[in-house]
This record gives sequence, structure tokens and C-alpha cells, in this order.
Amino acid sequence: MATYRILTRLPLERAAAAIAGEQSTGTFVSVPGETADLRARHSAVVEEITPIPASGEALAGASSEALPGASGEALPSAFGEALPGASGDGPLTAGLVKISFPLANTGPSLTNLLPVIAGNLYELRELAGLKLVDVDLPDAFAAAYQPAQFAVEGTRRLAGRPDGVLVGTIVKPNVGLRPDDYTRLVRELGLAGIDFIKDDEVNADCPPAPLPDRVRAVTAALDEVERLTGRRPMYAFNISDEPDRMLRHHDLVADSGGTCVMVTLNIVGFPATAMLRRHARVPIHAHVTGIGALARHPWLGIGHVAYQKLARLTGVDHLHCGGFSSKFYVTDDEVAATVEAVRTPLLGGFPCLPVLSSAQWAGTAPTTWQRTGTTDLLVLAGGGVLGHPDGAAAGVVSIRQAWAATLAGVPLRESGEPELVRALEYFG
Repeated sequence: MATYRILTRLPLERAAAAIAGEQSTGTFVSVPGETADLRARHSAVVEEITPIPASGEALAGASSEALPGASGEALPSAFGEALPGASGDGPLTAGLVKISFPLANTGPSLTNLLPVIAGNLYELRELAGLKLVDVDLPDAFAAAYQPAQFAVEGTRRLAGRPDGVLVGTIVKPNVGLRPDDYTRLVRELGLAGIDFIKDDEVNADCPPAPLPDRVRAVTAALDEVERLTGRRPMYAFNISDEPDRMLRHHDLVADSGGTCVMVTLNIVGFPATAMLRRHARVPIHAHVTGIGALARHPWLGIGHVAYQKLARLTGVDHLHCGGFSSKFYVTDDEVAATVEAVRTPLLGGFPCLPVLSSAQWAGTAPTTWQRTGTTDLLVLAGGGVLGHPDGAAAGVVSIRQAWAATLAGVPLRESGEPELVRALEYFG
């Protein structure tokens, strides 16, 4: 069952029928073989239509945001039915539309499912806007896909952090560092008590630090940190690549003692990530770079709630959800809704650790706690750690102090903790 938010100049029933026909048995005219029996077994069904009032907030600015090529005229019905509104030149109207697709059309396969629920329907001229906002899947998908191996509890075990927020950072500068630079930075962060470090999404197996060289440098630093402190931070190596290379990259990391790999989910694709899950021996950290192209526009693409279900079905252990008071477009309400969705069981399972990133620092702790009510989070602070005026170690400590104060109900500026005070003075 797919739920869409649509915008159209046609009656909502006509626009919904166009989606159902295009994405199941129909085309723009009846064709030989399109029998009544075939349609009965394989046609998509419009289950529910809920109009969105023109005065509602969701329609704000819609009149100037119709998709290119949207038309007030519709092609003939794919079903040959006498539907109302064969053409229309009225104002834009909006609604939530629920359409069910027979499992027999796709089987429990992401590769088959995605072209159906998020394929050529975006091109239909009957639609001035369309966004997939939710999807409900049958139990057959749970049997076909492997859930995350580690998720929250497994990640806590590997990071040696049984409770509290997991504090992490991103290697910065994003690109340009040499292997020796990684050794120095990872050692400094590890000795500072960081739980998690990750490669940047723009730095995979590429110069000037090819992945094999980076694995050797980082592993050496982690070995030293573990020897000195008894704790070994997790490091997510960006192994995103063509599928065959990605599997080899995973094996290099795992065989070298690494405890996490990262994939750029929208770049390598959902099916390739599911393939990696079947192969993986370590947690998969899913970065969602490019999500803005799918989710940013209110009338186009795939919303975060629908997206996270599809992503979790691939078996990833960690999933980026945005960040509170971030530098990106998402509102705090949207981030909170995504975190809640990721923490909600999917098909009775498929657990996943929500990841917060983008301009996160000590000062975002109170809002994060207020909006999520949980410490089962991985908070990634790049500049918030590495940019602390007293160094990365102080950045890590400041975030832990901020969370301790927040959970104790103490305003951050009254904590008196020196690293936190310096962070508040510096970042504002």
C-alpha cells in the first residue's frame, strides 16, 4: 500500500486512476491481452482519497510550484472506464491517495517494488505534484530480507558504550588528507574518548588516501588507542563502489580488524546494499547523501518516512535522519518524525540506530533530548568536535557534559563545566 500526496488540475479520482493504471496493467489505450481477468488479478486499486483543503498549510505556494509539463488535460483512461474529468482546466487541488498493488506483480523484491511505487508515475502529465509519503509492506518482505545484524545494541557493544548517547565525528577536512594524517587524527580522537568516527561521503576509495592505505593507517591508530585506553572506537570506512568492489572493500575492512563500513545509500542503491548485508560481518552505516533530490520538494519525490522503511529493509544498522537546528533544509519537526519512524518496528523488527548530523554540537543536546526522548542515538559532530577552540578532545568532552547536564535538568550555561562553557562561548 503506497500513500501519495498529489497535486492536480483534474478531479482527484481521475489523477489517482492514472497512477494506478500506469503502475500496474494499463497504458494510455487498451491493448490485446488486457483482459478483464488479468485486470482483476493484477490491477492496482485506489483504496482511499482524502482531499487536502485549499486553505490548508500543505497547499501554500502550490499554485506556483506545478511540475513542468503538468497539464489540465488527461490521456484516455487506461481501463477504458467512463471516469469523470477526462480533461480539466480548473485550479490545482491536492489530496492524499492510497493505492494498493498486488504482491503478485512484484513479489517481495525491492528491485521490482521501486519501479512500481516510485517509477514512471512522476512523469504523468495528469499530476502537477506527487510525493510518496508512506508505504506499508506485507510480511513476505520480512522473510525475503535480512534485518540489521547490530543496530543499537550491537553498536553499543562494539563501541564499548552501554548507555548514553553515542558521540561521533566525521574526518575533516573531507578530502586531501594523507594516510599519516588519518593516523594522527584518529589517535587524537580515540584518546579523547570518542565512540565513533566516519569517513566523509565524498571520500571513498580515491586519492590521496586510497582505501587500503587508509585502512592500514586508521587500524594502526585504533590499535594504539585500544592499547592505551582499553577502548576501541568504531570507524566507518566508506566502501561505496560498484557492487563487486564494494564486497572486496568490506572484506578488506573486516579482515583488518575494522568494525564498521559505510555506504552512500542513494549512490550504490537499495538492492546493492541488501546484497552487501547478506555478505557483511560488520555493521553497515548508511549515509543518505542526495536525499534532498528525493525529499526536499513538498510535491515531488519520496518523503523521509517512506524512505526510511525502504532503507531499513536493506538491513542497514545505522541510518542518517538529519539533525536538529542543522545547516540543512529539514525542520526540527521533520527530523523528530524521522527519528521516531526509524525507532518504530518495521514488519515486527528491522531495528536501526538513528544518526543525527549536520551542525551538531554541545548546544544541540537539549533540543535533541526534548524532541526525541531517547539516548539511543548516534550524534555526529564534525565542526562541533574538531572545531572546539581547545581542540577535538575538548569538543568530545563538551558534548558529553552537555548531555549529562540536559539529562539532569541543568541549563547548559549553569553547568560550570569548562569545556562546555568554552563551546557555548565559541559557537554561540
